[in-house]
Amino acid sequence: MLLFRKTAFSFCLLVLSTFYFVKAQPAKQTNFIVILADDLGYGDLGCYGHPTIRTPHLDQMATEGTRFTQFYVAANVCTPSRAALLTGRLPVRNGIFGKRVVFFTNSANGLPHSEITIAKALKTKGYRTGLVGKWHLGSQPQYLPLNYGFDLYFGLPYSNDMGKVGSFGNTASAPAPPNSNPPLPLYRDNKVIETEPDQRFLTKRYTDEVLKFITTNKAKPFFMYYASPFPHVPLYASEAFSGKSKRGLYGDVVEELDWSVGQILKKLKDLKLDKNTVVVFLSDNGPWLIKNRLEENGGSAGPLFEAKGSTYEGGMRVPAIFWGPGLVKSKTVSTAVATSMDIFPTILNLAKVALPKDRTLDGQNIGDLLAGKTDKGTELVFYYDSDRLYAIRKGPWKAHFTTHPSYSPEAPTPHDPALLYNLEVDPGERYEVGSKHPDILEDLKKEFEKHRAGLVPVPPLLDAVIEK
Repeated sequence: MLLFRKTAFSFCLLVLSTFYFVKAQPAKQTNFIVILADDLGYGDLGCYGHPTIRTPHLDQMATEGTRFTQFYVAANVCTPSRAALLTGRLPVRNGIFGKRVVFFTNSANGLPHSEITIAKALKTKGYRTGLVGKWHLGSQPQYLPLNYGFDLYFGLPYSNDMGKVGSFGNTASAPAPPNSNPPLPLYRDNKVIETEPDQRFLTKRYTDEVLKFITTNKAKPFFMYYASPFPHVPLYASEAFSGKSKRGLYGDVVEELDWSVGQILKKLKDLKLDKNTVVVFLSDNGPWLIKNRLEENGGSAGPLFEAKGSTYEGGMRVPAIFWGPGLVKSKTVSTAVATSMDIFPTILNLAKVALPKDRTLDGQNIGDLLAGKTDKGTELVFYYDSDRLYAIRKGPWKAHFTTHPSYSPEAPTPHDPALLYNLEVDPGERYEVGSKHPDILEDLKKEFEKHRAGLVPVPPLLDAVIEK
């Protein structure tokens, strides 16, 4: 009888301990936050060498995570770049290109509904998904974010200069010139809740929305896509940051964005979600340097040549920081080549979501690179201007088959043979070395032709407009 009681007691302890272990240590799914700046240049952060813009929170994020020095986006302007980030695919594969370059207020189309976004993919694993900030992948009702896997949307459907204010801002000393745009709409989900919102408070309002989303979903797996409208012009900073930066208004705006990132990281730590969350910070393209000529409102590409709108390094190489204690190696500066299209397969892999097999993905899973298990990144980078492939990178070598300065009225210049640069020696693309390396030029030409031959033509979607 005594032996029976001891056996029964041991069995009960085993059952109870097993139950407690399961309840106390559930298998947690990884949370994801992607923070996308608008027109932030490669050289605009302290940790990327800017001498006067103070970005202590992003600098600390870089120290606690991995900062990339050779990270690329898929396009030199925002609409196609955002489509590529969310789908892991070059814009030339899904029609997000055209003569109009981006979607405007009267654009008839949006991102094809056949595309699978990060949000849509994560929904299959029970994730809560939110978008705060700029969408710019279609503004007609059927193309708003809730149709692409997002549970929450709070923000602008396109760039912050596409309202009545325009790209010059609106101050007492310089009122905005009139234009024919409709009033800039601020959405909550599918409903316009304001028009022409005071943009001085957008960063604060967006930050509050992100923090609320994190808090509300702390017990669930979540994906937050926080797409700031800044430092795209017109520039606005709240009173707490206005006039504080030595870099002027542009610096004020970047420093407030840095504060916003700091608030998000603090919230994750306060809620003890930091060990289970990966945060990515990057820009959608290079700086809008043309804005510096008159207004000093554009950013800096640092040591890189040219800017937004071009396929030179300054147009498509961007600052990128990955953070996630236990998931992303800390105190790391990675010189591996990677792209924004790698974010899609990397997030899906960490979330244990199968990659779609019915389409070509242009990104690759860089989970091992982030964890410090390898130092190898992407082998090839394609530099598109709309649907025109202007340049290609393989290893350290970049070949320009066509060049065109950003926003130049002159026609693009074709090159045969292509112009060749060694980017690891010469990231500023100052010294053309093609005559010394004809074998490398020939190899890059074959890669160029192979890539173009493998594309399935699709019609451009950016040019169709709604007729009044």
